[in-house]
This record gives sequence, structure tokens and C-alpha cells, in this order.
Amino acid sequence: MARKSARALWTAHLAGGPPSAGRTRSTSRKKKESPLSQSRGSHAIILGIDPSLRGTGLAVIDARCQPPQLLGSITIKIGPSLKAFECLGKIADGVEKMVKQYGATEAAIEETIYVQNFRTAQAMGASRGAALSVLARLGLSVHEYAPKRIKMSVTGHGSAAKEQVGQMIKSVLGLKQILPLDESDAAAVALCHHYSKID
Repeated sequence: MARKSARALWTAHLAGGPPSAGRTRSTSRKKKESPLSQSRGSHAIILGIDPSLRGTGLAVIDARCQPPQLLGSITIKIGPSLKAFECLGKIADGVEKMVKQYGATEAAIEETIYVQNFRTAQAMGASRGAALSVLARLGLSVHEYAPKRIKMSVTGHGSAAKEQVGQMIKSVLGLKQILPLDESDAAAVALCHHYSKID
């Protein structure tokens, strides 16, 4: 029962609404536990990765400041003319470039999701592998998060639409416009890590 109440307070806080009326003690305690608290989370330059064989999203945020800042983002778009193994090379190159360009020290990637189509699952796994192998070689600390947890951490709703995620990313990072969907998803992964990790 108490857990459900805490979750409701968190959702209201992320949505910008007022906390539930009631005890002051309960409200201040929730503030301490909020993922937006500066005393919690990862305070580093974080690369977020939304893996896909032909449309991997990458976003780097600087979580050492409040609010966090977007340093850069790209979508690695790969046309059908390239074979699967060539796509993996492009993903690896893109990840390495972003890490070195922005000095990322930590990375967060979306966990493998369950899909019924074997070929889709295979492509997802391969694209994750291409990114993870580079991160391991470069010595970054890597963390994986489930899609629902990522959405919950940035929107307060585990089944939020991609457009809702994009809108929240725009708001939290103070952007002038919404990022392309794959990039806003990657930024959401990075923010999820920032909010979730306890130093």
C-alpha cells in the first residue's frame, strides 16, 4: 500500500503536478527518494544507446550538472543495400566516435526485448553486441535497463508512447525541439541510468 502511494507521488512529481495533499513528512521523504535528487544517480558523461540494426540511436548527456545537458546525439541510419555484418561495423564505428568525441565514461543500453520474430530478435542481439563490444574495449562502465523501466524513469509511465518520451526529454534537457525518436529514446536510456544509479 505504501509503495503504491510512493509511486503515485513520483508520477505526479515527474508530470509537474503538485504532490498529494497530506503529511509534510511523507512529501519531504519522497523528495529525497526522487530520481531527480542531486545526491543520487550517476554524475558522469553518459552515452545512451537505443540499439537497432538499421536505426541505432545514440545520445550523450552530461549528468555532472543540474539539469543534465545534451552534448550530442545521432541516429545511425543504414539502408537496405548494406549487409547485416556491414551494419554492425557502422554501429561499432558510431559508438566509438561518440565516446571519444564527448569523453563518455559510462554507458547505458536498452535490454533485449521479447519479440516473436526470430530474425528481429537476432538483428537486435547483433546490434547490441556490436555496441557492447566497443564499450568493453574502451573500458566504459556499462549498464542495461528494461524498456519499461526507462519509460517509467523519464515519464512516470511504463507504457508511455515514443512521442511522450520525446516530449519529456525535450523538457528535462531544455531542448528547443524534440529529438528524432531513436535519439530521444537513447537520451532516455542515459537519463534512466543517471536517475537510477546510486554512487
